[in-house]
Amino acid sequence: MIRPAEPGDAQAVADLIATAFLPLRATAYLVPEPERRHRILAADFRILVEHAIEHGQVDIVDDGPAAAVWFPMTGPLPEPPDHDARLAAAAGDCLERFRLLDKLFEANHPAEPHHHLAFLAVHPDRHGRGIGSRLLDHHHAALGGTAAYLEASSPGSRDLYARHGYQVREPFALPDGTLFWPMWRPGR
Repeated sequence: MIRPAEPGDAQAVADLIATAFLPLRATAYLVPEPERRHRILAADFRILVEHAIEHGQVDIVDDGPAAAVWFPMTGPLPEPPDHDARLAAAAGDCLERFRLLDKLFEANHPAEPHHHLAFLAVHPDRHGRGIGSRLLDHHHAALGGTAAYLEASSPGSRDLYARHGYQVREPFALPDGTLFWPMWRPGR
């Protein structure tokens, strides 16, 4: 079952995303020390999850093993409240790395109206069961012809999104060479 997240789900969704993203090269760049990585990532992700619950869409599968965080970029969207202060508190001495990633995402983000998939996370124990595809299909069915955009953070996720109609755009990299693939799904 897929259901919309409620405010009380924010921490669990942020923790899930942090757990799912721990193996990614980008998270090792953002937080080099493994013992701090999950805590810092979860605090950062919580900012955006809370914002999406209020101004976007957060879909949860089966009460938590997978989630998708979407933002409708079809009109003005407010910034998360106290974003800079909350990000500084979450990231600590890794703040500049998070800011750099945000700048790269912003520089590569399309201007055309679309829905932005900020995060698609499946708990590692549930990989390979089609849960991510179910979440994508669920949101795509509600788009009503609107385009969609995301930044794939691994070759595996890039390939998953390509199977769902996303087209790869020119990749960009973090200073350590870690690639992100911007991907666009044209409106129907």
